[in-house]
Amino acid sequence: MKITKPRLALIGGILCISIFPILVKLRLAPGLISAFYRMFFAVILLLPYVLLSKNFKMPTLRFTLLAALCGVLFSSDVAVWNIAIQDSSATQASLLTNLSPLWVGIGSFFFLNTKPATNFWIGTAVSLFGMVTLVGFGFFMELNFDQAFLFAVLSGILYSIYLLVSKNVLSHVDVLSFMTISLLASSIYLGILCYSLNQPFTGFSDMGWFVLVLQAVICQLCAWLSISYATQHMRATRVSLSLLSQAVITSILAWLFLEEQITLQMVFGGIILLFGIRITFYDKTISLKKVFSK
Repeated sequence: MKITKPRLALIGGILCISIFPILVKLRLAPGLISAFYRMFFAVILLLPYVLLSKNFKMPTLRFTLLAALCGVLFSSDVAVWNIAIQDSSATQASLLTNLSPLWVGIGSFFFLNTKPATNFWIGTAVSLFGMVTLVGFGFFMELNFDQAFLFAVLSGILYSIYLLVSKNVLSHVDVLSFMTISLLASSIYLGILCYSLNQPFTGFSDMGWFVLVLQAVICQLCAWLSISYATQHMRATRVSLSLLSQAVITSILAWLFLEEQITLQMVFGGIILLFGIRITFYDKTISLKKVFSK
């Protein structure tokens, strides 16, 4: 598999976003306000750069509105995912959120000209099997269908819609301009939502503020500038499925920094998951008839 710039950007973005669940687990700020500051600090850092360097190019009204919609979709995804992971377990929330490749594949099939290839569906099935193996079949069968469950599923759906819409926008708008508009929309939307719900905007510890800034710089700016660039040059289905590897990296980080246990089953599940992702990058179409006829 040839390592191209979009693929390198995708790998870098996945590494940056993988620390996010670890930071959320610290519970140093409420989930909703944490999502707001992730977007707000990111746009404060990005906006002066794009204006001073004159890298911001105002798109047409249609694509400006679509970029703003992407901001609302993505910030909603982050907000409900934060709440889901704090109200249940990171394992359950991550599993359900990572069903997004399935929604992206279905959405691409119905709404995009580029239909998912056979390798995508095979890779998706293998990766989802790996994800279930990673968290345990017993755990998967005993999911608690409460508010946290619904929010985690909603997070995956919102994220898949975001990927499909952003793929369309990024074919006409450069990455920096897209990120600037979407982050502005995210900040305004979440700011109004947090204010209306009486969320605390202050009163956090020094460590809490540091984590909020870290989320903005690493998990938002670095991660999503890289992933947006990858989305611009790769299939949305392939990007969404590749992001499943985040769960494997997050498990390793949780073992290193939160002393969470990694079992042999988790290792085996992670290998299956990564193998499924590799299938989607295989250039030649896999024929199921040939596989089962041998």
